[in-house]
Amino acid sequence: MARGEGAEQYSNASLLQKPSPDGIKLAAKCESRSRLSVCNKLCYAIGGAPYQITGCAIGFFLQIYLLDVALLDPFYASIILFVGRAWDAITDPTVGFLVSRSPWTRFGRMMPWILLSTPFAVLCYFLIWYVPSVEQGRIVWYLIFYCSFQTLQTCFHVPYSALTMFISTEQKERDSATAYRMTVEVLGTLIGTAVQGQIVGMANAPCISTGEELNSTDLLAASTVNITGPHASLEHLRNAYMIASGVICSIYVVCAMVLFLGVKEQKETCRVRTEPMSFFQGIRMVMGHGPYAKLVMGFLFTSLAFMLLEGNFALFCSYTLGFRNDFQNILLVIMLSATLAIPFWQWFLTKFGKKTAVYIGTTSVVPFLVSVILVPSNLIVTYIVSFAAGVSVAAAFLLPWSMLPDVVDDFKVQNPESQGHEAIFYSFYVFFTKFASGVSLGVSTLSLDFAGYVTRGCTQPAEVDLTLKILVSPAPIVLIIIGLLIFISYPINEEKRQGNRKLLNEQRENEIDSETDSTELNVV
Repeated sequence: MARGEGAEQYSNASLLQKPSPDGIKLAAKCESRSRLSVCNKLCYAIGGAPYQITGCAIGFFLQIYLLDVALLDPFYASIILFVGRAWDAITDPTVGFLVSRSPWTRFGRMMPWILLSTPFAVLCYFLIWYVPSVEQGRIVWYLIFYCSFQTLQTCFHVPYSALTMFISTEQKERDSATAYRMTVEVLGTLIGTAVQGQIVGMANAPCISTGEELNSTDLLAASTVNITGPHASLEHLRNAYMIASGVICSIYVVCAMVLFLGVKEQKETCRVRTEPMSFFQGIRMVMGHGPYAKLVMGFLFTSLAFMLLEGNFALFCSYTLGFRNDFQNILLVIMLSATLAIPFWQWFLTKFGKKTAVYIGTTSVVPFLVSVILVPSNLIVTYIVSFAAGVSVAAAFLLPWSMLPDVVDDFKVQNPESQGHEAIFYSFYVFFTKFASGVSLGVSTLSLDFAGYVTRGCTQPAEVDLTLKILVSPAPIVLIIIGLLIFISYPINEEKRQGNRKLLNEQRENEIDSETDSTELNVV
């Protein structure tokens, strides 16, 4: 109440006070700096592609790669997948804290992190898809390079995510740039699915038909056998994964350079930064902000739902539906549909509000999750269902990142004396997204182990088919419902968002007038 009265008093006072010419010039300068060209938005958006390309390849293919290509026991594969993501519990908040404490350089505060982490991230990503010759050391190999890649990817993505707040001070420009970014990121998932899926699909190794459980010795022997016909040997499949990773690494480097050369990070000249706070103070600050906590928890459950679907859909298509040679094309259809649907959801949230878009967009996938397990296995029907489900996947991509700047703005309005903490907000958001992915992959692979998953088997036991059905339909539906129930209490609707925007503009104008007055006094 006091804050609203203060804003009203300032607004009335500002109407009575005639702005000085210098103040008008400074305001025009700040407004000009806030506008982004289409080229700026495209270059910024392209910088988000590496995270989605590599994340999509890992999300869709790493589980099946560890089980059927690297020939790891499902139990050890689940440990690698879970520990790799759980490692982000340390790296994400830590990197966010370090980024928020980073000094300004001539390249900015976020850009040096992005530039320096790229070559090391590319190297670690490539080595994830290499199968070492020593079988006993494979678990350690994948654990080290998977965790290393997650750390370096965090050093890229946390600063990149926080960069949203530093490319413009205008909420409309940031929303537009976010829409560009989400379109390119969904296109990145399409590229990741296409590159990894199509290259690997051309070297699809044969399954092994046997009524007995295969041990690692049998599988290694099978991998050395040359098989004529349309299928290649397991060794050829391993080479295909490395070729695909090499292509993705090249795209990663190109996108990082486009971001670095095409986007100028704006220094906070119109904002007073507060003294740096400790790591735990930062944690208490962001998690103590109610709208942020509700947004994160709501999307934690919905993200977990889509991660479960993503991580198990390749296995579900290969074994439960029986489309072993077509699953990469089905995944490609989902990502193509999601790419085409991004502009629609951007229009929808602008027309009807972001909170409404969350409910409509997230629940629209439920009928297709039900139909995919109830409708008899049919390739044409699966393609249709996959295309329709991709529309909901687009909403899951766009909405969380579109709503996060609103929460940061709300924090600034409520805490005008505490500024410069954007990287901390974004780092925890990235952490929860990765945590959801780690939980989904770890739980999924462990569940398949308990169900009796047969590595490289042409068929799986009935228990495995049942487990896959649960992981791609009932489990995601329950998680979506929980997330939307949490989201009911999310307080930032369109009216609140526009009110925050007005208050921030008034604060910014007040700071500009203060700077102008100080300049005039110094001149006198």
